[in-house]
Amino acid sequence: MGFVDALVQSNWLKTPRIIQAFEKIERGDFVLESSKDLAGLDESLSIGYGQTISQPLVVAFMLELLQPEKGENIMDVGFGSGWTSALLAHIVSGGELNEKQKGKIIAIEIIPELVEFGKKNISKYNFIEKGIVECYCRDATKGYPELKSGFDKILVSASIQGRNDKGIDNVPTAWKQQLKIGGRIVTPINDSVWLFEKISQDGFKEEEHHGFTFVPLVQK
Repeated sequence: MGFVDALVQSNWLKTPRIIQAFEKIERGDFVLESSKDLAGLDESLSIGYGQTISQPLVVAFMLELLQPEKGENIMDVGFGSGWTSALLAHIVSGGELNEKQKGKIIAIEIIPELVEFGKKNISKYNFIEKGIVECYCRDATKGYPELKSGFDKILVSASIQGRNDKGIDNVPTAWKQQLKIGGRIVTPINDSVWLFEKISQDGFKEEEHHGFTFVPLVQK
């Protein structure tokens, strides 16, 4: 049994459009050549520079919290290998590389070598060529203010080193400002995965899930 079937059977993967993305986007296309034989395992793998491609179970859990949908604009922070960006791109494009599709993934990574690695991997699915994914090398804590319409969702794959008791106070101001009302942020803070739902201009609902391990979010 492959990890996708196992995640469905164990109810970590539940949403049809997310399941389809896991089935169509091969994790083996996003790992180092030396890790190809391990791509089907449910574990994180090194991609160099102190970074990893996350464990499939964790990615499944975070995408189920995020609930990405067709046509949405999503910021993918710390895209690294490019796997999460490609999964999100499949979902926001409805699985079709449609020129008229309005969904877009803004993928941000601060390590230049991983930007190139991730772009190369994402390009295997033509998402960059079709304008569904845009990749940038920059400090993600500033967000992407160039997208004037704002983001429907924000996914973060590295841990904010939080110091505030209230979870949302640890989240960069730019992300909170650039998220649309009704939007969601899913991000690790310390050893927890948090879901933040924006309910008003300055108000957020918070939901914490304990017991995870992530590499720290790199900032300039």
